[in-house]
Order: sequence, then structure tokens, then C-alpha cells
Amino acid sequence: MDKKRKKVTLEDVAKKANVSLGTASKALSSPEKVKPATLEKVRNAVTNMGYVRNGVARSLAARKTWRIAVVYPTLKNPMFSNSIDSLQQTLLEMGYQLVIGSHEYNQKQEVKVLQALVESSVDGVILVGTDHDEAVFQMIERYDIPYLMMWSTDETSYPHTIGFSNRQASYDIAKHVIAKGHRKAAICGGPVEGNERSRQRRAGVLQAFEEAGLPIKPEWVMETPFSLDGGREAIKQLLQIGELPTVLICGTDLHAIGAMHQCQLSGIPVPDKLSITGFDDIEFASAMTPGLTTVRVPMHGIGVEVARAIVAIIDNEGAGEPLELDTMIVERDSLKALTDAETSSCC
Repeated sequence: MDKKRKKVTLEDVAKKANVSLGTASKALSSPEKVKPATLEKVRNAVTNMGYVRNGVARSLAARKTWRIAVVYPTLKNPMFSNSIDSLQQTLLEMGYQLVIGSHEYNQKQEVKVLQALVESSVDGVILVGTDHDEAVFQMIERYDIPYLMMWSTDETSYPHTIGFSNRQASYDIAKHVIAKGHRKAAICGGPVEGNERSRQRRAGVLQAFEEAGLPIKPEWVMETPFSLDGGREAIKQLLQIGELPTVLICGTDLHAIGAMHQCQLSGIPVPDKLSITGFDDIEFASAMTPGLTTVRVPMHGIGVEVARAIVAIIDNEGAGEPLELDTMIVERDSLKALTDAETSSCC
């Protein structure tokens, strides 16, 4: 008759890893406070010996992978690629590796990407935005994986959400534009289907102008790809319409930079004939001539807070209430303050 297997204790793990009991405990509870080489020895001992911490179902040997997946809409936009740094570095400090996927704004593709990441074994999932195919949430529920939504706090009641209000940020930049004397505005944003960020950025601008008694012409509300070409296309559409607004409010910096480039090609001086604003404050925004007035998104802060929160969820410590970080308007030279005479003549 087989003898009952002896329960492995934390002391056994410490001996196997040749570290003190205190160090072994710290490696499991606060991995960011332990040297990487020591952390690796403890984890190897945990895996090889089949140690289960405190007897809970969260078996470090069988289930713990120390990997967290994040699925981005795209990595071509510097806004998203720049945000990876703080997210990845904070997770590394906490003992986790970040596994990255992207779906190029295709919700059906997001399901496939997520499934591949989940089946490769991860401890948690981070989704960007709040608008996802129902199959995404069904998969997360089926695999019983902790998850968190980042970047946007719009259009959701899910408690584990960290980011900012796209609607409020766009409303704020639109009010700023109006305060500069602009009465005739056009909007250039990305596709709104399957993307609450685009919907809410458009809605915020429209709301601000409606409240000011300055409704925007339907033909001046343009939906173009999330790219430099999308911004160029917006300027071409305005030229085809045959009437220019005094300002083009763009949903991303990529749109704005593309629009500024097309203005240069088309002989439209910015901001003297057409002011342009962006959204994100990517590095290129300050390098443009003129510099791009835009909305600064708290990319670094989002990454840090998301990393801490997803680990807390994984450890069954919860993540508190939804966290909404502040954006700010960065004033540069692409937005002109109109004189009273210019404001009167444009209306």
C-alpha cells in the first residue's frame, strides 16, 4: 500500500533553495523585494517540490505561471507602444512577465489572439478599452482568469477598470478651442464601431459645441483610419467640400500629424488658415512645426496602476474601485487664438 505523500512545507522549499525561511516567504509574498537569482531558486523549488501555499487552490506548482497577457488594439500607434514600458517594468519588479498581443482593431481577431495567449498559460489578462466581442468575456469566464480593463473608463460598470474618460478629455479640449474664439470646427476621428474611445472622443467634442450653441456640420464629422493617412484623408475631404473650418479637432495625434502634413502639401498654413489639435501627446507632437496642441494621456501612470491592480486581483486582494486618472491640455502653436474680428467674420 502506497504511503500518503508528505505535505511539502515552506521550510522544505527554503532548504531546497538554500535560503532562509524568511527569504522564501518574502519571495512568494513580495517577489519585488527579492534578488532575481534568489527568486528563481525559490520558484524552481516550489515547482519541483509541488508546494501549495497555505493549502489554497492557487497551486504555485500547477497553475502559477508568473505571466500576464495584454491585448492591444495595435502596436503601430506610439501611444500604445509607449505605454508598454511602465506596465512591463512594474510587472517585472513584481516578479511577472508581460506577454503582448494585438489585433489591429479587429474584434474577431482579438478573440483569436486572446485564446492563443490564454492557452499558452497566463495568470491574468489585461484588455485595452471597454468595447469587446462577447466571446472575449465568455472565454475569460470559461477559463476563470482574472482580468482588468485599461485605458478607458467610458461605457462600462466593471469595477476593475483603470484609465481616463475619453469623453471628458475631448470635451475639455473642445471647450479650450471654443475659448480661443473658434466657432467653425471639424472633427477627424477613427472608426467608432467596436471602439468606445472613438465614440466618446467624438461625443465629447459634439457636446461642447452643442452646449455653446455651435452645432458642427454633419459633413465636417469625419471617420478615417487610425493613421497618418487618416489625417491626410480628412484634409482632402475638407478641400472637396469646398469650405474650411477654422479648426480641425483630431481624435489622435497620428490623425493630427497627418493632417498637418497634408496642409503643408496643399498650401494651407497651420494655424493661420486652419488650426489643428490632437489627442495623446506622443513624442512627435512636440517635434512638429508648429508644435501640436493636444491632450496628454497619463500613459506612464496607467501602466503602473494597471500592473499593481492586476496582480492584486490575481492574489485575491481585489483592486478597489475603478480608477480614473487625469488628462491635461498641452498648449503649443498649432491652435490659433482668433481675434474678435476673426471670430465674427467666420460665423
